[in-house]
Amino acid sequence: MSKSPDTNPDDTKLHEAGFDPAAAPSDAIAKLRELRGNPGVTDLAIAHALGMIADPAAAAMLTEMEAGASGAMRREVRRALYKLKQHGIDAPPPLAAITAHDSATEKTEKTDVTAMLSPIDGEGARIVWIVKPRVQGGLLRMWALISESEGLVGAQNTRLSRRELNSEREELEQRAQVKLVDADWRVADFIACEAWRNTPESRRGQVGNFLALRSELITSPPPTELVHPVYAELAAEAAGEPSVELLKEPELLEWRLPDDLLKRYVDEINEAGESVIVLSPMRKQERVDAVIDRATTELLHGENGRRIQRRFEDIAYYLARVGRREQAGWAAAAASRLREGIDVTKVLFFQAFIRTQLGTVAAKEQQKAEEEPRMIMTPAEAMRAREARTRRR
Repeated sequence: MSKSPDTNPDDTKLHEAGFDPAAAPSDAIAKLRELRGNPGVTDLAIAHALGMIADPAAAAMLTEMEAGASGAMRREVRRALYKLKQHGIDAPPPLAAITAHDSATEKTEKTDVTAMLSPIDGEGARIVWIVKPRVQGGLLRMWALISESEGLVGAQNTRLSRRELNSEREELEQRAQVKLVDADWRVADFIACEAWRNTPESRRGQVGNFLALRSELITSPPPTELVHPVYAELAAEAAGEPSVELLKEPELLEWRLPDDLLKRYVDEINEAGESVIVLSPMRKQERVDAVIDRATTELLHGENGRRIQRRFEDIAYYLARVGRREQAGWAAAAASRLREGIDVTKVLFFQAFIRTQLGTVAAKEQQKAEEEPRMIMTPAEAMRAREARTRRR
């Protein structure tokens, strides 16, 4: 345990309340637990103090505190967990209860229901399998194809043997050149139910009776909320900053936000570069930067920001299960920053992410323009053409 008190201004109040940072770890943690809720002692101060106690019990208490935390409190908890991580102390595994299920049902289902997930492709599509043993023998497997933009594209239940399941898994992995990872069934169930809720009413009839199919495997009500396990599994990493190195990974290189979301910002950037007003390179760059800041703010907030957060969560979950923990940590940190609702324009990763997305659309438009004859001139082009004609006279 660290013997030197930190400079946090709340330390004095903790000491006045009887907390001794030099006490044995078990005594110090017990005292901090006792002080929670006392007038004058904030949870921020307690989390900060726990980060100075190099003991697994401190990490466990911080994980408990994170469950109901938000904003500055969550950031302080994660900073403390990161400090403990530097001393070789990992956060405990996620709690068994991820969604609000009846405890008796959950106890039965969590022991025999399993799941598998594919990675998310560039268009936001993936495969979810949920599997349960049949009383009569063999397995019942729900196969679901999910699209980020269209919701649930298809779902069906199939009875098969374990050998057939393994054979289908190998065939899919070889054909699609992707790896299915074993996943917590509750995560897979939430993904499938969320996709069903996001499916337009006009298309639901085309994907079958999902709720009836689900009831053959899972008897609890469809979950509407999920405390994603990556925040506990990667607590220390999620407390840090997302690295721009993540943008080099295939999961980000192939990720494309819808063109209709990006086009108006690309048009504004093009207009700034082609303005008939003579601007210095610095002024033009300022205009471009202002558009990118606004795009970053608008695209990463609201409903669209929530969808992007969810994708980062699921990318982190998948990467952790294929052994790419560092990259998983960066994705978890990105999701965490969006979850906290911070100013995304201050985060270098998000600026680079949006610049990359806008640059992809701009490159596609430029290529298309080069391949098609120009029928309409921009104002700047018209002015340059008129000047050229005047000089020829």
